[in-house]
Parts: sequence; C-alpha cells; structure tokens
Amino acid sequence: MITRALAAFAAACPLVPPASALAQAPPASLAATALAAAEGAGPISYPPSFFAAAQPTTALDMVQRLPGFVLESGDNVRGFEGAAGNVLIDGRRPASKSDDLEEILRRIPASQVARIDLIRGGAPGVDMQGKSVLANLIRTETSAVQGLAALAYRHLYDGRDMLGLRLEGSGRLGQMAWEASLVGGQGPDDGAGEGPRIRTDGAGVPLIVSFVDSEGTGTNGTLTGAAERPFAGGQLRANGRLFVDHFTYDELNLGPATHEVSREVFDLTETELGASFTRPLGPRTSLELIGLRQTANETIESQFDDPAYRGRFDLESETTETIARGVLRWRQTEALSWEVGAEGAINTLDSATAYAENGAPVVLPAANVTVEERRGEAFAKLAWRASPRLTLDGGLRFEASDISSEGDVELEKSLQFAKPQLSLSWAQDEHTQLRFRVERTVGQLDFDDFVASSSLNTGVLLAGNPDLDPAQEWIVEAAVERRFWTGGALVVTLRRAEITDVVDRAPVRLDGGKLYDAPANIGSGVREELALTLTLPFDRLGLKGAQLRGEGTWRNSEVEDPTTGETREISGLRPLEWEAHFSQDLPAMSSTWGVDVFGGWRETYYRYDEISTTKLRTFVVPFVEWKPRPDIVLRFEIPNVTERGLRRTRTIYAGPRDSAAIAHVDDRAIDFGRMYRFRISKTLGG
Repeated sequence: MITRALAAFAAACPLVPPASALAQAPPASLAATALAAAEGAGPISYPPSFFAAAQPTTALDMVQRLPGFVLESGDNVRGFEGAAGNVLIDGRRPASKSDDLEEILRRIPASQVARIDLIRGGAPGVDMQGKSVLANLIRTETSAVQGLAALAYRHLYDGRDMLGLRLEGSGRLGQMAWEASLVGGQGPDDGAGEGPRIRTDGAGVPLIVSFVDSEGTGTNGTLTGAAERPFAGGQLRANGRLFVDHFTYDELNLGPATHEVSREVFDLTETELGASFTRPLGPRTSLELIGLRQTANETIESQFDDPAYRGRFDLESETTETIARGVLRWRQTEALSWEVGAEGAINTLDSATAYAENGAPVVLPAANVTVEERRGEAFAKLAWRASPRLTLDGGLRFEASDISSEGDVELEKSLQFAKPQLSLSWAQDEHTQLRFRVERTVGQLDFDDFVASSSLNTGVLLAGNPDLDPAQEWIVEAAVERRFWTGGALVVTLRRAEITDVVDRAPVRLDGGKLYDAPANIGSGVREELALTLTLPFDRLGLKGAQLRGEGTWRNSEVEDPTTGETREISGLRPLEWEAHFSQDLPAMSSTWGVDVFGGWRETYYRYDEISTTKLRTFVVPFVEWKPRPDIVLRFEIPNVTERGLRRTRTIYAGPRDSAAIAHVDDRAIDFGRMYRFRISKTLGG
C-alpha cells in the first residue's frame, strides 16, 4: 500500500488552546518534590520559566523540550488501556482514542501550563500505563475566552500549492468549560514522486526500463468539541470528533514497451463520542468511569491498466468499537497506592471486497467477512515508594475475549491471557537513575488483517485471515538515565522480547490450488533493541540558547520463515530508526532557528513468493520562527531540503521461495522534491 498523504497539512499549524478549566490533580507537595529531586527519584517539576527562552506557544512546544523525554502519542489499537500515550493532563489520561495526543497538546496554550512533572519509574497515585516515564501537564484555571486562527501555505517542487486552515476556541459558560476546533486542508503523499524503474530477470538482464510519474493528494477536515462541568459531586466531560478524508493516488509508468496506468481512491469517515466522569469517594479514594464509541467507514477503489491486463479492486468496510471502563483508586499512604478496575469492549467489522482481472471476477480468500469480538479485562495495580531511592510499580491484568466470523470464513474461538507487569526504579544519586521492567503484553488484533487487500500498481494481492491469534511478548527492559548540566540528559535502554504467535505472512491455498499471501501466526520469535535518547544544551559550550535533541533505536529480530524454514528478521521491523533536532533560541530577536533531521530507514516484508524492501533516505528540514508580537507567530521551513526519496525493490520468485527461481527483480527509485512552507498564526482573546 502506498504511503498515505500527510493528512491535515493544517495540523502543522500551532494550535491554541482550549482553556477548559478542568479539575486539576492535587499538586505534589514542594517538600516531596524537593526530596525526590535531591535523591534522584520521583517527579521532576519543570515550571514555565524553564521553557521561557524558547518562547513556547503551545504545551506541545514545552513537552518536546523536556530533557530525556520522547513523546509517544499512543498506539492505534482496539481497547482503551493499550492505546495510551505517555502524557497525562492534570493527572488524567485524555478520554479519547482518535484525537491524537500531539493535537491535544497543540490545543493547550503555553500560558495555561502551570508546570510539567516528569515522572520516572512510577509514583504513588499515578497509573503509569505500562510506561517507564510519563509527563504530567498541570494547567492553570481561567475563565477567559481564547482562540486561535492559523493559515498555512505549502508550495511543492512540482508546482502544486496547498493550503491549511485551523480555527480554535475555548471558554466558559457559568460552570461549564467548552472547547471546539476546526482543522482542514490538503497534504501531499511524500511516498509518491518521479524516478526510474528497472525490471531485470534472475540473471540481471533488463526486461523493462521505464519512468514512473506518481502523485498523491489528501484532502481532509476534522471537527472536535468538548464540554466539562461539575456533576453529582465530581466532574463530567463529554467529547466528540468527526474526521473526513479523501485521498487520491495516480501513477503513470512509461517506457519503450511499457504503458501502465494506475489510480487509487480512498474515502474515510470517522466519528468518536466519549464521556468520562471522575469523583472523589473520600479523602484517599476516587472513581473514574469512561465510555467511548468509535465508527469508521472506508471505501477503496483501485484500478490498473496496461495493454495486456486490466485489474480492479474494491473494498467497503465498516468498523465500530464500543468501550466501557471503570477504575477505583485508593491512596493508602503517601508512599503506597492501589488501583482496581475493569474494561469491556465490543468490536465489529463488516467488510466486502471484489477483484476482477480483464473484467472477470476472481475469488479472493476472506473477501467478504463479518467479525465480532467481545472482550473483557480486569486489573489490579499498585505503586509503592519503598524508600526515597526505590520505587516499585506492579500489576496484573487478565483478558478474555470471544471472536466470531461469518461470511467467507466462519469460526468461533475464545482467548484468555494473564498479563503481569513489574517495574523498579533505583536512584543511585541525584543525577543517575536505574530502571528495570518485566512485563507480558498481548498485541491487539488488527481487523485490517482479517480481509483481503491489494496494491495493484505493484501487482500485490493479499488474502485476509480472521483466524489470527494476537502475538504475546515477554519483555525485559533495563534503562539508565544520567542528568547533567542544566537541562542535559542521556537515557540508554536495552530491551528484549520473547514473542509467541508472531503475526507475519504465510501462504494460503484456495480450493482451486492458487496460492495467496496472507497474515498468519508463524511461530515464536525474538526482538532485541538498544535505544538512546539525548538532550544536550550548548550553553556550556559557548552557544547560548542552543540545544540538540536526538533519539535512535537499533533493532534486531529473528523468526523462522514459514516458506523456507530458515531464520530471518520479522517483516516490517526497521533495523535502525533515528532523528535529531538542533535549535537555538534568540530571545533578543524574538525568534528561533534550527534544523530537524529524520534519519533514513529500511523495512522488508517476506511473502511466500516475494521479498520487498523499502528504503527511505534522510529527511532534512531547516526552519526559522519569529514572533513580531506575543500573539503572532510566523514560521518558514523547507521540508526535504535534500530532496530525498524512496527506493522500492521487489524480488519476485516463480513460486514459493524455497523451491522456485527468481522470476524478476523490480526496482524503483522515487524522488519527492523540495517543498516550501509558510505558516502564520494569531492568538485571539485571553
């Protein structure tokens, strides 16, 4: 599948704010915070003055500058527990799954942030959501009506011009706090572009030499709103989101003996309605209730034509997810807290696909299916500060689910998993902390794997498989954190996962004998990772206001290939991912300049008759930001100044890879050129 468009080009606009006066979590005592800082354990509080030189506009600007912290927006999975990011807002996780955490932070103005607490290794009364490090953003309360209007303009190397618009507003009506936003715009598919294509046979003799010209554009809009007010002795919050996306991809492949035309059209409509209720039940006990319902309707139309072949693939799918969750928290002492709760979810998928070759229908495995999953989970957790230097965070979750499928594949099955977790953190001194975690996780089944899919411009047809089990992992992790200078931090993390029921690719055979590639559980595997996170201020090196932030992960994985029986890496896992961000604040000029670098990566997929590899070259983005007035921000940047691109190499075999020879190798080097982006935003009210 091609890279989707950079949806919501307008999302790059800085957001302002909702000023919803939410109930704030009780701030930690200054004495406790001072003790934690002195011992190197517990939360580290960062007041607005720590970020002042950078003149942040939004809470996101501040979170991204936390030393040794890497923002995780959460995973797009079914269920609520497993989709958590690593930022709390006023001590609570946002009661939304589809509203991206970065977007939520963009909507909080920097002027509304009282402080940010960095929680490392756990703390009493805090649900770490399985994370080693969390940021807790504490807001001030305000009754002022605030808003933001932002406009973004992007000029592409191929002459296209794209606009993005963002409107935000928030305020209070009596006891009710409200917020609303409208974001819309266009974005390009940066996996499309121009470049040569060469197809050779197994001996390297050219079969096709042509030139690819491709273009993808996404147009979408997002409407969000929320309201909160006191209710029944607690706080009741309701939120809603509507997202509409239209994406088109066109490709023309021309050569001396080649004339291929392909077109893909995606339409997606998502909705979310959610509500959360929190209420104290006593001085040390509180209750939280969450309800959430999501829907997604998607259609895909894919066509491919050349002089000898005409293919068409169509898909219509509707998914729903309904979640109910309750949590009871008890703070037994200042050093010990408990949490018990349960979560229930109903997930459904109704999907129909059709495929035709030269006008004749072709049967695909699991083309039309209806799937329902009923899942329940109960959990108990504790957080204990055993000493000023030692913190323990542990828990046990038990999950049970029933899955049924009708249509092309009929099945019923039940799954049960116990998921223990234990984390320890030890503060060696005020600068150094050691962390250890062992946990059993269970992956979330992806309903997209249950149905057939295609990418006709590459000739790939994938079967569906509703009879998948989720992958289970025993994860062991050790980390050391070293803080230095003022605002400097280095974190080194080692991680190993023993995986059962790896979800990868395997062949399936229809009654007629034709083989297709499909998602499948292919046995046990291993994943090993080394991750580095660095925040390096340059003040002591003579460059005042400058900072380098970087992160990188080296990854090794092993699994037995179901076709060849040989050991290989797990499909889709990138051996190396890294990025670096250099910036310098110039307060006297009310400006900031810098360079963002996103490192190249490689990912490889292993199918029974194909090995496909995609390599992305390094992406460099210089920028400058200027505040001529406190309420106006101007930003200019040059995305992809190095004009990097993608290289896709597909090695196709005449049959299964263990017995067949190479039929051909298809290689495409696609370049996506330089862009120029300008953005202006103005804060309103406040």
